[in-house]
Amino acid sequence: MVKIVTVIGARPQFIKAAVLSRLMHLEPYSADFKEFIIHTGQHYDQNMSAVFFEEMAIPAPQINLGIGGKSHGAMTGEMLIAIEKILMDIKPDLVLVYGDTDSTLAGALAAGKLLIPIAHVEAGLRSHVMAMPEEQNRILTDHLASWLLAPTATAAENLAKENVHGRIHITGDIMYDAHLFYRPRAQMPPCAREEPYFLATVHRAENTDNKANLENIFAGLSQIKERVILPLHPRTRQKCQTFGLNIPPNIKVLEPVGYLEMLGLELNAKAIITDSGGVQKEAYFCQKPCITLRSETEWVETVTSGWNTLAATNGEAIAEAAKNLKIPQNYPPLYGDGHCGEKILKILG
Repeated sequence: MVKIVTVIGARPQFIKAAVLSRLMHLEPYSADFKEFIIHTGQHYDQNMSAVFFEEMAIPAPQINLGIGGKSHGAMTGEMLIAIEKILMDIKPDLVLVYGDTDSTLAGALAAGKLLIPIAHVEAGLRSHVMAMPEEQNRILTDHLASWLLAPTATAAENLAKENVHGRIHITGDIMYDAHLFYRPRAQMPPCAREEPYFLATVHRAENTDNKANLENIFAGLSQIKERVILPLHPRTRQKCQTFGLNIPPNIKVLEPVGYLEMLGLELNAKAIITDSGGVQKEAYFCQKPCITLRSETEWVETVTSGWNTLAATNGEAIAEAAKNLKIPQNYPPLYGDGHCGEKILKILG
């Protein structure tokens, strides 16, 4: 039996972990895998964390470290110390990490120092902007990992160019598995049942921590004629208060929502405006045009296929993209066949 320690701490990781954790509790995999989940606490708000475990039926973490709301260095360092102690006690066969957060890097570093093999789900993604903490996290994790589980051929090519030492596997995207499984259970808040709306999310530090960027984003959203529904990330709310920014009247602010409500909002939106990597993909899964509040994206396929427009934090570009929405004629299968989870467990078994 393969003993796995899974390290997670942020919303996108809960979604991805739901797929593999569910499969590991089902036949035929339950006889081959034993999972121990560490929640770092990076997302500590109820609707950013606990609600995901409840509604997605993810097994409760055996340990919640409660490390969140700090600087990148402080969080990564504290997580590293705590995870190392747990790994020394449990002695797993491998450590499973997802994505590109501080939790990802801390889990990979702790395992790497102890010579425990690492499996990285979503390996090979590159924005080619080293100023992004996420880019640093994903590159370092990929160079530590033994199994590089790449969602696309482009990601695999990035890894090959970097001469990583681990084995590269193209598995498809695990979030697509989650989308297909949970889509029939999607929930739509009452406010989304009215007239057409755009769905927006804003949470990245380079946008929320920069007053000019946040002002420009709201200026662009204010020019959209339709309603804009904005589930407000705790950090974004706090920065609006700090900067004294008023949210435009055409924006309907919601408290952070769980995965099933977010899925309902995405499925019924006219289009999606976001700075989130995961939400860019979710927009594609829902066949909704996406406007990305960044000048680059690691999900390059969504742009080249015509489903995603990079508007950065240019208010006029955001408004123009929303005004001139186009739904591409083609919808290529960019992210696999919905069986990423089974492929990963076959590789790790």
